[in-house]
Amino acid sequence: MSERHIGVVGAGVIGSGVAHALAQTGHRVLLVDKDETQLERACDQIHSQVRAVSLFGRRKVAPEDVMSRIEATSDLSMLSAASFVVENVTERWSVKRPVYAAMDKICPDDCIFAANTSAIPISRIASSTRRADRVLGMHFMNPVPMKPLVELIRSQQTSAATLDRAHGLLASMDKEAVVVRDVAGFVSNRILMMTINEAIQLVHEEVASAPDVDRVFRGCFAHAMGPLETADLIGLDTILDSIEVLREAYGDGRFRPSPLLVQLVEAGQVGRKSGSGFYDYSQRVAT
Repeated sequence: MSERHIGVVGAGVIGSGVAHALAQTGHRVLLVDKDETQLERACDQIHSQVRAVSLFGRRKVAPEDVMSRIEATSDLSMLSAASFVVENVTERWSVKRPVYAAMDKICPDDCIFAANTSAIPISRIASSTRRADRVLGMHFMNPVPMKPLVELIRSQQTSAATLDRAHGLLASMDKEAVVVRDVAGFVSNRILMMTINEAIQLVHEEVASAPDVDRVFRGCFAHAMGPLETADLIGLDTILDSIEVLREAYGDGRFRPSPLLVQLVEAGQVGRKSGSGFYDYSQRVAT
C-alpha cells in the first residue's frame, strides 16, 4: 500500500530530520508544530542541509524539490488526509497524550501512528487511542537523513499489517529496520542513556573532562562521536526526560540522572540547540 500523505508532528531536530528524509525520497509531507517560529526554523534548516545530505545519499535532489514536498502548518486538523503520521513531540507523557487524543479524532481510521519516542512504551501510547493495532514505534536516529537504520518497535497490540506498512515506508526512504520488543528504552536508548548518564557523572566527579571522555570513545572504540558530543546533539533536556522515563519504568537506581545533567538542563544549557552544553556552539549555526 502506497502512503497518500504523511504527517510529521513536532518540528524539532528529529521531527525536521524525519520530514527532510521523507521529502528527499519523494514523499509529500505535512509538518505540524504549534510553534510557528519553530516551523520556520525547521524549514530553513532542511533547506540548508539538503545539498550536504545529497552528497552522501543515493538520491541527488535540489533543495527546491525537497521543500516543494513539505507543507508546514500549526493546524493539527490538516492531518485529516494523512495515511501515516510520525509523532516527534517531547519525551513527556503529559505532553504526548493529548496530541494522540487529538490525532485519533482527526485522522482517518486507517491512518497509522508511528511514535518516534526515545523511551516511552508503545503499548502505553497505543492504549490511549482507539486504533491500538495501528500504532507502533519508529525510532529514528539523529541526523535522520543520514542514518540508514531505524529501530521499529512492535507492541502486543500492533498488527502484522501495520508492521508491513511501516517496513514499506522505511524501504521507500532507503532505510532498513530492526524490529524489537516493546520495553521502555527499547534496545538503543536503554543502553545509550545509561552510557551518556555515566559519562556525565564522570565529568561531575572530575575523573576526566568532557573532551577527554569523548576522546577515549573516539580513539579506543572508533566511535564517530563520544557520548557527551552525542548528548549535546540529542539535547540534554531530551536525555533527562528519557532517563526519567526509564527510572519510572524499571524502578532501578541505575537510571538516576547525574546531578550535573539536572543542573545543565535547569540552566538552559541543553546542547547544540541552545548554543551550549558540554561544548560551546555559540559561534556555530544551531542544528
